[in-house]
Amino acid sequence: MAFNHLPAAMHDALGPLSATPVTDSVPMATNHGPGRPPESGDSRPSPSTVLDRLTAGAGRAARITHTEHLPPRAGRHAVWPDRIRPEVINAIQLAGVDHPWAHQAAAAEHALDGESVVIATGTASGKSLAYLAPVLTTLLEGSEAPNGRGTTALYLSPTKALAADQRRAVKALAAPLGNSVRPAVYDGDTPVEEREWVRQYANYVLTNPDMLHRGILPGHPRWSSFLRSLRYVVIDECHTYRGVFGSHVAQVLRRLRRVCARYGSDPVFLLASATAAEPASAAGRLTGLPVHEVADDASPRGEVVFALWEPPLTELHGEKGAPVRRTATAETADILTDLTLQNIRSVAFVRSRRGAELVSVIAQERLAEVDRSLVRRVAAYRGGYLPEERRALERALHSGELLGLAATTALELGIDVSGLDAVVIAGYPGTRASLWQQAGRAGRAGQGALAILVARDDPLDTFLVHHPEALFQQPVESTVLDPDNPYVLAPHLCAAAAELPLTEADLDLFGPAVPELLPQLVTAGLLRRRTTGWYWTRRERAADLADIRGEGGRPVQIVEAGTGRLLGTVDEAASHTAVHDGAVHLHQGRTYLVKQLDLADSVALVEEAAPPYSTTARDTTAISVLEADTEIPWGGGRLCYGSVEVTNQVVSFLRRRLITGEVLGESKLDLPPRTLRTRAVWWTVTEDQLDAARVNPEQLGGALHAAEHASIGMLPLFATCDRRDIGGVSVPLHPDTLLPTVFVYDGHPGGAGFAERAFHTAREWLTATREAIASCECEAGCPSCIQSPKCGNGNEPLHKRAAVRLLGELLRSAPPPARTPDPPDLPGPRTAEAGAGAEVTG
Repeated sequence: MAFNHLPAAMHDALGPLSATPVTDSVPMATNHGPGRPPESGDSRPSPSTVLDRLTAGAGRAARITHTEHLPPRAGRHAVWPDRIRPEVINAIQLAGVDHPWAHQAAAAEHALDGESVVIATGTASGKSLAYLAPVLTTLLEGSEAPNGRGTTALYLSPTKALAADQRRAVKALAAPLGNSVRPAVYDGDTPVEEREWVRQYANYVLTNPDMLHRGILPGHPRWSSFLRSLRYVVIDECHTYRGVFGSHVAQVLRRLRRVCARYGSDPVFLLASATAAEPASAAGRLTGLPVHEVADDASPRGEVVFALWEPPLTELHGEKGAPVRRTATAETADILTDLTLQNIRSVAFVRSRRGAELVSVIAQERLAEVDRSLVRRVAAYRGGYLPEERRALERALHSGELLGLAATTALELGIDVSGLDAVVIAGYPGTRASLWQQAGRAGRAGQGALAILVARDDPLDTFLVHHPEALFQQPVESTVLDPDNPYVLAPHLCAAAAELPLTEADLDLFGPAVPELLPQLVTAGLLRRRTTGWYWTRRERAADLADIRGEGGRPVQIVEAGTGRLLGTVDEAASHTAVHDGAVHLHQGRTYLVKQLDLADSVALVEEAAPPYSTTARDTTAISVLEADTEIPWGGGRLCYGSVEVTNQVVSFLRRRLITGEVLGESKLDLPPRTLRTRAVWWTVTEDQLDAARVNPEQLGGALHAAEHASIGMLPLFATCDRRDIGGVSVPLHPDTLLPTVFVYDGHPGGAGFAERAFHTAREWLTATREAIASCECEAGCPSCIQSPKCGNGNEPLHKRAAVRLLGELLRSAPPPARTPDPPDLPGPRTAEAGAGAEVTG
């Protein structure tokens, strides 16, 4: 397997890459909830002790490839600006905070000066208090107006769960202020009878960009008194607004600023971000305003022990006899079980809804073998649950009733859970920023914390657990977005025109691409040009043209066939891979089989079942070149970047045995193809280069296909994306290039910046790709180097050694790296790699 070039006992050779080990450990969290008895002396074991216990079992210690020790850090206090009201300072002190950290005071100062500011500090550094101090001061002053609502504030979060959590926190903090602060959540779960009260009386409204886009802005006349008094807009977890989603949110915020101006307000934007590169620049692109930056984290931090964990090889064999590692899901479930048995409050972050459910189910089964009463102490948390289910899980986690939780990023985005002792991350989450965000959920009260990254069986994860410097000695990525993407901008211009007719004075607000787009929208019959501006005159809701999460289409409802009960929903774009006929669907620990996916009615009918397998969809892809924007000679071959059209179709699904991942069989599917116009990077090789690489015609298809798979796996290290955000195709003779060609494309209309990033970092990207393949211990290819679980061609053909020679020859012809600014690295929605006909795809 990839990078298993060190004997088990030699992993200590990575020791020099670690920080100086910490010998005086800080105790872990001491608070405990109902039903959780404290240990002797009411103290928690240190992170190192917990890790030692986890690795005490047979063969466990060899799974740790590296341990990073981050020492404790002392905090730096300051004083609140004198313009913060004494009543607010008193409320903060009653909450247990005598003095602010220096970064909190600095951010509050900017806010009070009327300057937009982004606070980019670590998890649990008190960002919420930094913006709440000036917000509560302003709301308190506004409560003294004749109408009792002279000022208002709007809070935006990426998830409903975070907004609900923040409302609880604000209500508790502002309790000493009486009725002066009236927080209220306004989202899709808000009962209709409560919404009018929120519009008329709440002065601190907590919502999400989706509701702002679809509800508040289109209905702005009903919000006129709130918007007229709007002083602050808080944007929490703003680092999540990146790529296509972030570009949509940027345009929604421009629409908000425009409507506010109509009512005479000019709100200040207060943004909270995880640690990121160039946060002020990213916040400026998001809001369209100059933004000040507060990034010097003055909060204290307990000891953090961060372990990299590689699951062991099994005796099983995958496709083409490839060796198979134990799955990250199974390893994570075992670790969560052991942590629960140690009475350690833990969360396991899993990349998919299905994975979160599976980790929870396996952990519950393991715990039942020890003590059935422990089963209820572990649960799953993910998006797609019904509102009442989410709220119940949040309460159980807050109270301490739950000891272990398997969660998707619905929990990562900020529910403030104090007292967690450990975080387990099942698979690299795609960016270093997300990795540290997830790891930061533990030790949130300043105590010590344990974080474990469990590697999946793929090229990037295997690379990272054996190259810890790529995680611990590299800065977090920039958050980049492109609001001028015409696929994003056009529907928001229509929505803006429906809210208020567009005028020449509005054009600068929406960016330089507007003058070219408006005539196209008029020609398409979406807008009408009049002497006073551009008008929306259609009967449909203009806001419905833009799906800001980039998912597209109606959500597919998952319905239990026998009872008609709604279990949840899945995005239309994901339905072909998640709820196709025969798919296994997990919900609240119960397993269902999809009996029928009705695309016309957007319904998936399921029945409860207990299959001994999971399912993985496979797809195929065809690609054509529309235009090459840039070409660079690489010897006789060329590296290109431009526009392509991709046709993708889910064709089958694999059944894999639970726990082991062993392939049990493949079933065909009959689903319609999808067409996508997007951006791609591609490279070609000539016959002379093939001769120099000793790649003969029989090996060519396998060499290209193997290089394509591995390059897709490694691109997230350079493009701040996820493997599922990109696709690929390899062709021994492509009709548009007339040469052997490998394509890697963005999985969203108009592109998302990944391919552009790949083009600009191609030398480094393909060098790492070659190293990942060459360093793998396997004989002919495996999931850690060149096999892809989603390959529509069944991982045929693949030729490992020919791929190494081909990439080596290509890189020998590459020009030296140019000193140019980094291109945008925009994450977008997800798609799987694939291929069709003579084309071989990932």
